[in-house]
Amino acid sequence: MKRATPAEALRHPNFAMGRVVTTNSATLVNKGLEVIEAHLLFDVPFDRIEVVVHPQQMIHSMVEFHDGSTIAQAGPPRMLVPIALGLSWPDRLADVDVPVDWTQAATWEFAPLDEQRFPAVALARRVGTEGGVAPAVYNAANEVCVDAFHDGAIGFLDIVDTIARVVDAHVGADLDASSVEGVLHADAWARDEARAVLARR
Repeated sequence: MKRATPAEALRHPNFAMGRVVTTNSATLVNKGLEVIEAHLLFDVPFDRIEVVVHPQQMIHSMVEFHDGSTIAQAGPPRMLVPIALGLSWPDRLADVDVPVDWTQAATWEFAPLDEQRFPAVALARRVGTEGGVAPAVYNAANEVCVDAFHDGAIGFLDIVDTIARVVDAHVGADLDASSVEGVLHADAWARDEARAVLARR
């Protein structure tokens, strides 16, 4: 991973999502952001949200019920249905994508997340728990780091390491989440701080 190149980070097996989101899929920053989203959108405590590695990307989410059963949302590894649902909610549009063919043999794999190799998720839980502008700082610092990585200025593992340094630094900064202007100020502060951290590397 230390020697991973930008071209390798963009070689996603199932999606073409652009430079930032595809790189975020390689670092798992995107999964960290999705953990924060799940917490905020569904009011689920962070300790009840688990991340599982599923290379085939056919299962998009699962909800476990208190009786021990699990309901999974399955579909092709594309964003057509989520986008259509976002546009048509609460209705579902017809024929948006091809459903899973359950008559065909297939193997779907699931594995626990290795948080030592992918620290971005634990960092996202931390900023999500902290709240305020911390998630905005995490996101803004990441975008600067992704650009630096693709420009050849830093290595792959430096992305999350730098985000963590910016998140640590924001604790003493005078940042306010009570207004849109305050969050935009935090975003700009995090970008400047990320560039300063990168300049000192």
